[in-house]
Amino acid sequence: MQPDRWRLVRSGSLPSAQNMAVDEALFESLGIPGAIPVLRIYGWQPPGVSVGYFQSLEKGINLDAIHERGYGLVRRPTGGRAIIHHHEVTYSVCTRADYLADGNSVLKSYREISTGIEAGLALLDIGAHVPRGHGGPAVKGKDLPSVCFAKALGGDMTVQGRKIVGSAQMRRAGCILQHGSIPITIDLDEHVSILGEPDANEQDARQALASCAVGVADVVGRPVSFDELAQCIASGFERAMGTTLEPGDLTPLEKQRAAELAQSKYGDEQWTMTPGRRDRR
Repeated sequence: MQPDRWRLVRSGSLPSAQNMAVDEALFESLGIPGAIPVLRIYGWQPPGVSVGYFQSLEKGINLDAIHERGYGLVRRPTGGRAIIHHHEVTYSVCTRADYLADGNSVLKSYREISTGIEAGLALLDIGAHVPRGHGGPAVKGKDLPSVCFAKALGGDMTVQGRKIVGSAQMRRAGCILQHGSIPITIDLDEHVSILGEPDANEQDARQALASCAVGVADVVGRPVSFDELAQCIASGFERAMGTTLEPGDLTPLEKQRAAELAQSKYGDEQWTMTPGRRDRR
């Protein structure tokens, strides 16, 4: 049964390793008796590239371009393909499976959690939804095989036939972490530079990505600030989940655990470079 209150953590913009560490620390806190769901809304400073848990860095990830731009690089604890976290709002939801109506189903729980994002985007007059089938738009060819927004899967959200939210999920001991990117704008040149194939036609790659991915500001036809989108997402979760969000900070234990994870796991080059490590640090 869904609790009638959630925690809301707006943690500002953090470096890549710290962002993933905070998400996992909040996820671990669900094991504490009486823990309630958490919605976290955040940004990335400096901008970062996150790669999926099983994703190889040997193809489609230009490490030199990431370094030259001064961006961070981190491996997520969740699956999927690479995301450039720059002009966006990032969200994470930590909840127990038994708090959701269909918490034992990965796809159905994606859809249930995503109703909060749908409701938030609706406040901007964006009619986004999670596809009811098993897929969605995809880049044709092999120009951007590493890019999350180049293809919509069953749990991803689309609008006007293009992907607008990219999400991923992990589960452990009856608990769920779902986090994702809600781009305000998508820089096509940035994506081709960092995640494009070396031998791909750059113009074709840009056009292909533009045909299947879109940012919030491009849909509404005006500038949208981080704070405006963040507030809409928070309000959307309150409406969709029938809950009250209680703003607050990380607990001292969560801060300590996040610092440990940022140093020993997400800031560790071996973790970042090695796909699919079975690591429980």
